[in-house]
Amino acid sequence: MRDSVPALTRVISAMRADVLCVQEAPRLRKGRRSALAAAAGMRVATPGRVGGVAVFTGPHVRVLHAESHTLRFFTGLERRGLALAVVDVDGARLAVGSLHLDLNDPARVHHAAEAVALMERAASRFGATIVLCGDLNEQAHQPAWRFLAALLADCYAVAPKGDGLTFTAARPALRIDAVFAARDLRVVSCGGVDAPIADLAEASDHLPVIAELRVGH
Repeated sequence: MRDSVPALTRVISAMRADVLCVQEAPRLRKGRRSALAAAAGMRVATPGRVGGVAVFTGPHVRVLHAESHTLRFFTGLERRGLALAVVDVDGARLAVGSLHLDLNDPARVHHAAEAVALMERAASRFGATIVLCGDLNEQAHQPAWRFLAALLADCYAVAPKGDGLTFTAARPALRIDAVFAARDLRVVSCGGVDAPIADLAEASDHLPVIAELRVGH
């Protein structure tokens, strides 16, 4: 929210998402997250502000459980976290996680594995299907991404929409943001958001990724 908040609000509204995973959310002023969610017709589902991650939900989504975790601290690096919400969307029960990995290679790999373990625990407890979203700060050929893609489906690779590039928003050249989902979910599409180019560039330095998922056939 250091860029244009009105543009960010318009982009979120254009998504019409049931569930939104946020990275780099404000950490010091709790009310800013709630205000952003409310402006876009959503609400903050997850507690805490560790790691600047959060899960927002739309009005038709029921939140069954929510938790936030501090991931292992690496000396000299930024503290990272996982925001996790178990939700019911039209009868489908999903465990949705928001993750923001570090620029440090070993930290990224460790935190990816740590996040998956936490997701699996919550999914098992509530009989939910995993969806993990995040800014990975690496590309598909690198270790943390490969680790996640071996366990979950890289939604863009399954059903691409658009070129998939997410960074930078002004001049997209890299795909470093992704949605991963359990393989028993059907990926209808995954890619960019249909919003004005000017809003996308002004809202954030990353482009958003939206996935349409379907439970069953």
